[in-house]
Amino acid sequence: MALICSNPMILLPLATFFILINHAHIAYSLPQNPLTPARTHDYDHHIRKLQALRSSISQTNPVSSARLYRVSSYGADPTGKTDSTEAILSAIADAVAEEREGILMDGITNHGGVQISLEGGIYMISRPMKFPMAGVGNVVISGGTLRASENFTNDSYLIDLSSSAAATSLEYNYEYITFRDIMLDCNYHGGGIRAINALRTNIDNCYITHFNTTGIFVQGGHETYIRNSFLGQHITAGGDRHERDFSGTAITLAGNDNAITDVVIFSAATGIVISGQANVLTGVHCYNKATGFGGTGVYLKLPNLTQTRIVNSYFDYTGIVAEDPVQLHVSGCFFLGDAFIVLKSIRGVVNGLNIVDNMFSGSNKGVDIVQLDQRNGVFNNIDQVVVDNNNVKGMNLKATVARGATQGNGTSWTVDFNQILLFPRHIKFVQYTMMTSEPNVFPNYVLRNISNNKVFIESDIAVSGSVSVTVDQGLSKRS
Repeated sequence: MALICSNPMILLPLATFFILINHAHIAYSLPQNPLTPARTHDYDHHIRKLQALRSSISQTNPVSSARLYRVSSYGADPTGKTDSTEAILSAIADAVAEEREGILMDGITNHGGVQISLEGGIYMISRPMKFPMAGVGNVVISGGTLRASENFTNDSYLIDLSSSAAATSLEYNYEYITFRDIMLDCNYHGGGIRAINALRTNIDNCYITHFNTTGIFVQGGHETYIRNSFLGQHITAGGDRHERDFSGTAITLAGNDNAITDVVIFSAATGIVISGQANVLTGVHCYNKATGFGGTGVYLKLPNLTQTRIVNSYFDYTGIVAEDPVQLHVSGCFFLGDAFIVLKSIRGVVNGLNIVDNMFSGSNKGVDIVQLDQRNGVFNNIDQVVVDNNNVKGMNLKATVARGATQGNGTSWTVDFNQILLFPRHIKFVQYTMMTSEPNVFPNYVLRNISNNKVFIESDIAVSGSVSVTVDQGLSKRS
C-alpha cells in the first residue's frame, strides 16, 4: 500500500543534511520549533554553522604547519619561569633537519624560508640559540622575547651565528638568516646577537638590552643589514642619572659592506664601532652616552681605509671619532649638545674626507665642531679634504675652505684664518684681490707670505683699499 502525503513540509524534521566542505563531514538532524517554520529554522541554523566553519578555515596560519615550527610545541615555557633552552634548540634543529636543494652559495642549504616562531612568549635560556651545523640558509626566527638566565655565561650571545672549527672550509657559514620582531634581554650576561662569517643576515625590528659586552657583533662575512631596531644597555630615554656608568658597545661591525638603517642607540659607552670597509649608516640616532661623560657615538677604527658613509643621522650629545680617515663621508647629520667630530692621528693621514652640509648646535662654550687629536703625531699627509657648508649655532665653526677680507691704508695687508681653518699651518691654495677707492691708482700687489694660517699681501705703493682672500687646505696634490 502506498503512502501518500499531501503536505511535504511534515517530512522536513526527519530530513538529514550532509555538507561536504574541504573534506569536512557535517551532519544535522534537528527538532522543529513549533512556532518557527521548519524550512526557515533549518536554513538559518545551517548558515550559522557554515559561517563558523568558514571563519575557522580563514584563520588558519598561511604558513603550512610543516614549515612553521612553534617552540611551544616542543615544550618551551612562554612565561619565562622555567628554562626553555632545550625546547627552542630542538625546534631549530627540526626546522633545518630536512635535506633541501637550493640556489644559495656553495655549501649553504636553502631551507625555503622555514619559520621558527617564538609565538609572542618570553623564554628564559641558559645557552646560546644556535643552528646545529653550519651551511644553513633562508631561515626566519621571529616574534618573541629571549631572556638570559642567571647562569648564562658572560662571553656568550643569546643568538649565535657562529660555527665550530670543523666548518671553516665553507666560504660563508650561513646565508640569508632573518631575525625579526624579537626582544633580547641579556640580563647583564653577555651579548645579544653574534654573526661570524655570515652572508646577507637581516636583523629587523629587534630590541636588544641589558648587554654587558656587545648588543650586535658582526665579524667577517658580507651584507649584514640592521634595520628599525633599538639597542641600549640600560632601558632609559635620556638624562639617566647613572649615565656616567654606562659601558659596553651597542653594535660592532668588523666586516665589510654592511648597513645600519633607522636604528636608535639609547645607552652604551660606545654606540657603534666600525673596523671594516664600505659600511653605511643612515638614519641612526645615538644618545648612548654623552661625550662629556666619556661616551662616543660612532668610532671608526680602520686607519687608512675607512670607506664609510654616515648620512642623515642624529648625534645627541655624543659624536664621531675617526682614526686616520681615508674616504669618509659625513653629511646631512645633526649634532646636538656640543657634539663634535674628532679626527684622530695614528700615522698622520687624512685623505678623501668630506664633512659637509651638517648642522651643529651647542651651548656657547667655545667647542669646535671638528677637532684634531694629534697626540700620536701631527697630520702631515692631508689630501682631498673638504670640511665646508656646515651651519653652526653655539659652537665654533671649523672648515678647510675660508674667505676673509681686511681694509687698510698702506702697503701691506694681513688676513688671519686661524679662527676657522681646521689644520694649523696648512694652506694649499690662495686666491686674492685688491680693491681701492682712489681714482687713477693701479698698484701692483703680490702674495708675499703664508705663515701659521695667515696670508700677507703687499703692494708696491701705499694705497687705501681692501683685500679679499679665499684659502683652501684640502685640495688634491694633483690640482
